[in-house]
Amino acid sequence: MLTRNCLSLLLWVLFDGGLLTPLQSQPQQTLTTESRENVFIMPGRQSPAQRVKRGWVWNQFFVLEEYMGSEPQYVGKLHSDLDKGVGSVKYTLSGDGAGTVFTIDETTGDIHAIRSLDREEKPFYTLRAQAVDIHTRKPLEPESEFIIKVQDINDNEPKFLDGPYVASVPEMSPVGVIRTALPNMDREVKEQYQVLIQAKDMGGQLGGLAGTTTVNITLTDVNDNPPRFPKSIFHLKVPESSLVGSAIGRIRAVDPDFGKNAEIEYNIVPGDGGNLFDIVTDEDTQEGVIKLKKPLDFETKKAYTFKVEASNLHLDHRFHSVGPFKDTATVKISVLDVDEPPVFSKPLYTMEVYEDTPVGTIIGAVTAQDLDVGSSAIRYFIDWKSDGDSYFTIDGTEGTIATNELLDRESTPQYNFSIIASKISNPSLTSKVNVLINVLDVNEFPPEISVPYETAVCENAKPGQVIQIISAADRDLSPAGQQFSFRLSPEAAIKPNFTIRDYRNNTAGIETRRSGYSRRQQEFYFLPVVIEDSSYPVQSSTNTMTIRVCRCDSDGTILSCNVEAIFLPVGLSTGALIAILLCIVILLAIVVLYVALRRQKKKDTLMTSKEDIRDNVIHYDDEGGGEEDTQAFDIGALRNPKVIEENKIRRDIKPDTLCLPRQRPPVEDNTDIRDFINQRLQENDVDPTAPPYDSLATYAYEGDGSVAESLSSIDSRTTEADQDYDYLTDWGPRFKVLADMFGEEESYNSDKVT
Repeated sequence: MLTRNCLSLLLWVLFDGGLLTPLQSQPQQTLTTESRENVFIMPGRQSPAQRVKRGWVWNQFFVLEEYMGSEPQYVGKLHSDLDKGVGSVKYTLSGDGAGTVFTIDETTGDIHAIRSLDREEKPFYTLRAQAVDIHTRKPLEPESEFIIKVQDINDNEPKFLDGPYVASVPEMSPVGVIRTALPNMDREVKEQYQVLIQAKDMGGQLGGLAGTTTVNITLTDVNDNPPRFPKSIFHLKVPESSLVGSAIGRIRAVDPDFGKNAEIEYNIVPGDGGNLFDIVTDEDTQEGVIKLKKPLDFETKKAYTFKVEASNLHLDHRFHSVGPFKDTATVKISVLDVDEPPVFSKPLYTMEVYEDTPVGTIIGAVTAQDLDVGSSAIRYFIDWKSDGDSYFTIDGTEGTIATNELLDRESTPQYNFSIIASKISNPSLTSKVNVLINVLDVNEFPPEISVPYETAVCENAKPGQVIQIISAADRDLSPAGQQFSFRLSPEAAIKPNFTIRDYRNNTAGIETRRSGYSRRQQEFYFLPVVIEDSSYPVQSSTNTMTIRVCRCDSDGTILSCNVEAIFLPVGLSTGALIAILLCIVILLAIVVLYVALRRQKKKDTLMTSKEDIRDNVIHYDDEGGGEEDTQAFDIGALRNPKVIEENKIRRDIKPDTLCLPRQRPPVEDNTDIRDFINQRLQENDVDPTAPPYDSLATYAYEGDGSVAESLSSIDSRTTEADQDYDYLTDWGPRFKVLADMFGEEESYNSDKVT
């Protein structure tokens, strides 16, 4: 605190005595009076007649950093030439830190710093000042800008930026390699050293401050120490039941070095018992792990002795003169006796037995021994998991195996099961061995034809022609060199159509004995073949072969063997016959279709000719019984042509019974004929059995469009008596007959019409 106050006082004296040179001079800004304060004279309006004393112009202030006084730190003073000291001027402050870091007395213009400043945080502040009339609120001076600089003090010591520093020095380094190194430094004695380094600031204004850091110097290890066994002899006890490859003990050599310099390699020195053991290095503990290479047997050898050598894996050539970097120790292993299970004399037992051997027949035996010092009796039994059907039994004391069921080689040719031996003194100690029993074959099945053959002979076959090669098979397990013989049965050899030729290689051929075989006479031949094997006892069987007669071409290729093919013409195949029949069916279908079309065409022609009744030719010889014959013609056509045009109902086709004809409008005249015709039409339309296929003769259509008009008197507006038929004579010879008929004075009564 005292140092900072002294610094503040010194800076104050320097400013007050004019030792610091102002940064800028402005003619417009002058000091009216010499003052012991930092005064910033604001530019104002000067009277032309007034004489102004020239002085220095200040536009910046200085303030100390890290000020710790009880009162706000005084910075400077603002003053305007227009301020007469009567309290009519108000001073304002704005810019960096105005109101928060710096404050101003509105009446006097004094500026103070209200908190401690840090130059390393912000070196200067830019502010603006203005003088305002307190009554009118109008500025008396233009706004002026000035700077407040933070004055630096030596308040920070020098620092080491990257500390702490770590250095490594190889142990046993000579003096002078590193100035701080001591002679004969040994990492095994002391691993790390600490060095204090000081840095002093000599350029501070009030004296330099010092900075310190610590350097940790770690000694780097070198391989300068050989491994050493802590004792010269290691004693190990190993049970004889230890498994091959298992670890049976550990030994360790000590190396005071570190890291890879402390890595040790162990080796067994060739000698007594060394070939039964092996040693490897545990990378984590650097111990030597002794493993068993071969099984141990207490009854054979009870102890082993060998030497183990430990050496550094990574050697440093600089320290070869120190001595050999290896050490040797002796390992003694004592084998401990263990109660072991019995041992079978063979790893696998193989036996043979003939099938159908009587139950209880002994087929072999197994033996096991207790190799321990105090031997125990052995008991045998069959593992039921491997012989669940109990085909065999074993004597528990002797170990003899006998059959318990009849064996069938064709069903099961081989049996594989396990025999277990246990010590009577310790039943939990057991051993297991596999027994393989092969069932030998007994010749009990005769040979037979190997496969069913489909044999055929051509009708044009010649004598001595081979038509089939046959072979035999035997369900028995045929021994090596098994031979099958083939021959005809005695009854077939009397008058044979075929013969058997044995080729002496377990095959035979069927040959023809005559030429020509007719299907019409005999389609099938049955040939009994006797097949015999060469085993003991000899077995034989008779196999009947079916030979079918077929039609073949000249090259012997079979064309047909079917029965129906016998009746086909010679030279005509079944395919050709089918093609001929298909053509015949197609021709018949065409003929039937043609006839049907002809009939339909004739019917359509007839119906078409009846559609337009005006074109019908009326033959008078078809008139029948005259006007009273209503069955021949439908006299409804004798009505007025205009009425018929309005209701054109076809009478030459069968009417639809579901659709009744439309009622005709009543006719004023000739109501008797109309009623009659309508009644007859209704009767025929309602009767479904009545064929209304009558040919209509509509006389009303005769002369339609002609000058003669209609010749019919039906539906005429006048009676016949009122009509004059003399004009018919003027129509020519064709109408002469009509003129004679209607010219006679005859009257017709409508009651005569029936």
